[in-house]
Amino acid sequence: MELGSCGCWSAVARGLRGACRSSAAAGGSPNTLPKDSLVHDAATETRYLNASNRELAARCEANLDVERIADPTTEKKATCQLLQFTFQELKSATGNFRPDSILGEGGFGYVFKGWIEENGTAPAKPGTGLTVAVKSLKPDALQGHREWVAEVDFLGQLHHPNLVKLIGYCIEDDQRLLVYEFMARGSLENHLFRRALPLPWSSRIKIALGAAKGLAFLHGGPEPVIYRDFKTSNILLDLEYNAKLSDFGLAKAGPQGDNTHVSTRVVGTYGYAAPEYVMTGHLTSKSDVYSFGVVILEILTGRRSVDKKRPSGEQNLVAWARPYLSERRRLYQLVDPRLELNYSIRGVYKVAQVAYYCLSRDPKSRPSMDDIVKCLTPLQDLNDLAALSFRSRSSQRGKLRH
Repeated sequence: MELGSCGCWSAVARGLRGACRSSAAAGGSPNTLPKDSLVHDAATETRYLNASNRELAARCEANLDVERIADPTTEKKATCQLLQFTFQELKSATGNFRPDSILGEGGFGYVFKGWIEENGTAPAKPGTGLTVAVKSLKPDALQGHREWVAEVDFLGQLHHPNLVKLIGYCIEDDQRLLVYEFMARGSLENHLFRRALPLPWSSRIKIALGAAKGLAFLHGGPEPVIYRDFKTSNILLDLEYNAKLSDFGLAKAGPQGDNTHVSTRVVGTYGYAAPEYVMTGHLTSKSDVYSFGVVILEILTGRRSVDKKRPSGEQNLVAWARPYLSERRRLYQLVDPRLELNYSIRGVYKVAQVAYYCLSRDPKSRPSMDDIVKCLTPLQDLNDLAALSFRSRSSQRGKLRH
């Protein structure tokens, strides 16, 4: 695969010039690494890709005590812009946390739909005021409290169009709740994998770009933040399909000064976590870039990062897709078949390029999120639909027959 005319991969290209022309069948990996790399070879990565969920989870649990648990009420800078709700206010806002108001469920507990007054914490009648999502933490959940604190700490300070807005919180006795803006279209995961109608190509590009802008903002600030749990279920969509990153429970302050990485407990979601991070605990912004590569593969293919229902050679998306990414002729076999021919030919090629470099086995060869934003931005305006190209070729063949 040539680098093409994107222009924003120049730094990457210097290290990988011509590498995409190699295929797996040629006997060498297109991302062969120097000996001092964290991930030494394809076999090591394959062992990681084929590992079980249980292995990653066990490693996470073994390291739970490494990081400090704080109380957000002692961090004035984190809470000064947030509303503080009483438990009774949120109970009333959600209709006593009634089951039919549940928006979702996770290891932390449930998320409920509720309504509050526009300029305060008072509950409002359903359908009036401001619609919100209320996350309720299960009592006595040590890991959940840690993540609750991280949410308040980061989202209390970070504000960007592609980050979900945290409106406020409740800390009362053993109750821990968070109040967010309501995202009307739910998660990207639902749209890709659980809806009967396929998500249109144009919407997929818009969502990928919005999510990339969110990560670029986190990485590019004066105090960089590593998201650490980038996946389709954490990308929420508003009515206009604008993407916003949610769930900052695993976010971590990035390295500062001369530090190259943050050493931390290994947490995240199997199938999305960068191999070198899982193996070493060394966390960098390039760990998020790898996760972005997995998500953009899911957007391209309509396949989950891990799907045990598929044949053995196709259960891990990265392992299955990598050979296709390095051969342009086979590239279109990756495209979600539910799209039929309703996708941009050049768009697919560029998205595959982004995925290829994000998933590089050498973290240093992965692009920055700023570079990814530059490459994805022009893809919104492409109108070279595969269906039009197919009809044009069919018409030309028909004329030749006559």
